[in-house]
Amino acid sequence: MKKLGFTLSAVALALVLSGCGQSNAQQGQQPPPLTIDVANVQLEQVQSWHTFTTRLEAPERVVLKPRVSGQIENMAFTEGERVNKGQLLFSLDARPFEAQIDTLKAQLGSAEATLEQARGEAQRANRLVTKKAISTEEAEQRNATLRSAIANKNAIEAQLQNALLDLEFSQVSAPITGKISRAVVTKGNYVKGGETELTTIVSDEEIYAYFDVDERTWSRQFAGVTAQDEVTVQLQRLGETKQIAGKLDFIDNEINPTTGTLRVRAVFDAQQHNLKPGAFARISIGAQDPQIMAIVPERAIGTDLKNRFVLTIDENNVLQYRLVELGERYGAYRAIKAGLVEGDRIAVNGPARVGPGMPITPNSVSLAFENTQFVLKQSDSSPVLLSAVN
Repeated sequence: MKKLGFTLSAVALALVLSGCGQSNAQQGQQPPPLTIDVANVQLEQVQSWHTFTTRLEAPERVVLKPRVSGQIENMAFTEGERVNKGQLLFSLDARPFEAQIDTLKAQLGSAEATLEQARGEAQRANRLVTKKAISTEEAEQRNATLRSAIANKNAIEAQLQNALLDLEFSQVSAPITGKISRAVVTKGNYVKGGETELTTIVSDEEIYAYFDVDERTWSRQFAGVTAQDEVTVQLQRLGETKQIAGKLDFIDNEINPTTGTLRVRAVFDAQQHNLKPGAFARISIGAQDPQIMAIVPERAIGTDLKNRFVLTIDENNVLQYRLVELGERYGAYRAIKAGLVEGDRIAVNGPARVGPGMPITPNSVSLAFENTQFVLKQSDSSPVLLSAVN
């Protein structure tokens, strides 16, 4: 029995020693800490802005129609080119108008002769009536004839003036300076005054962009803005990345009760940037002055119930939980209002594979901001790279 007890004790001791040896071996085989990308938090100037869609409009647009009827005798412009105010565009056959003027001039001469005769007879009648050589009724009749002759002469003069205007209107000139469209009707066609459309002209020095801001956004972000402030806005055309600077120059005097929006207008240099009416565009307007905030990648932010957090790395390369307050998003990056300071180290890829309290091996990377726009640029030659997401 003593021998059996001794044997069992020896076996137990061997098992204990064997277990200790395995435990030590396992501890020696633990893998190294996980390597993750780490970046230093940087501060940048950021700005919140709002983007609206619009169609560009010319400040002036004329649908050109003749003031008189007639046959087109000549076209004096090149379609699609720029025309100046007062430049001759269409010539109508002037002969009917000239003939009417000659007729009225002849009638005016006759009316003047009749008036001269009536005036002389009225003067003689007025002298004779004082001498009681003619009756008062006859004198009044001659004065009435004089007044009729004067009225007739004035009427013919008015008709002559209208005929001269018709002759002038037979030469159709550009009422504004701008780009002219194609000719809707061409040489040889008969046009009707005030009805036939000849062509269209749009002004091309400036261009307007009207857009509607909802009442809540305007009251919260732009309540103190006036047209006199000339707030800078940015325009981006469809399919382009170029940013074009303009200014806010009109704010409507009331909010539309049907849509709950306020109409405002921005103006841009149309000639410099070859902006055309009717083009689709996006208009961006800054909601506040630029502020300095910490910037982190959007993927570095985690969600814990209602909280947003990032993982920071302490001096021992251990991940730490850090609550943050989010600002605007700018492309792949997010502004942080509170919770981080410049120089903090964060896990770039967030809590996807790691968590607080874990030791890590940091792999330092840099945050590339070259292709991200954080503020509305004032230069119209600077490209819009990425827009803020509000």
